[in-house]
Amino acid sequence: MDIRRRKSPSNGREIYYYDTSKEFEAAELAARLYMMMREELKKGQKNKVLVLCIGTDRSTGDSLGPLIGYQLRQRGLKHIHVVGTLNRPVHAMNLEDTIFLLEQECSDYLIIAVDASVGMSSHVGCITLGKGALKPGLGVSKELQAVGDLFITGIVSGCGGYDPMMLQSIRLSTVMRMAECISDSICLVEKLWESMALV
Repeated sequence: MDIRRRKSPSNGREIYYYDTSKEFEAAELAARLYMMMREELKKGQKNKVLVLCIGTDRSTGDSLGPLIGYQLRQRGLKHIHVVGTLNRPVHAMNLEDTIFLLEQECSDYLIIAVDASVGMSSHVGCITLGKGALKPGLGVSKELQAVGDLFITGIVSGCGGYDPMMLQSIRLSTVMRMAECISDSICLVEKLWESMALV
C-alpha cells in the first residue's frame, strides 16, 4: 500500500496519507492510529476514547463523518464511543454546542475527530491521519472551532475554489469507500486494544 508522510507547511505536523484507491490495508492505518492513541492517552492522562464524526447527511461530499459514525454504531464497538451519525449528525450548526458538552462531560476522553476534506486532485480518495486538533469547515470557507487530539480526514475533492456546491457533486462511491476503510481500521484498533489488554 502507498503510504506517504509529509509535514504540514503551516504547523510542521506530520500527516500520514493512505490511498484507498489502491489496495488499501486497514491494518496499516489501524496500527499507526493505535500507536498514536497510546502516546496521546499516556501524555494526556486519559483512559477513554471517543470518535467525533463531523459532517452532514444533506451533502454527499460532507457525509463521510456521519457514514462512519453510522457504520461504527452498527458494528457495536464496546470500548470506543461514537458521536455523530446519520441520525444525529454533528455539523456546522451544532458543532460548538457538541464541543461544549464534550468538554463538560468527556474531559477524560481522547477525542479522534473525523471529517471530509478537500486537497490536491492527486490526493482525492486518500485518508489522512495526524496528531492535533482538526479545523472543520476550511474546505468550504467556514470558520469552525477546532476539535480533537487526533484527526482522520478523507479527501473527497481536489477543488481549490472552496465552493460549497462542489461537495454536492462528489460521487457517493468515493465517500463510501473511504468510510468503509476508516470504519474497518477503527474496528481493528479496538481489537488491538483488547488483545493488548489496554482496555
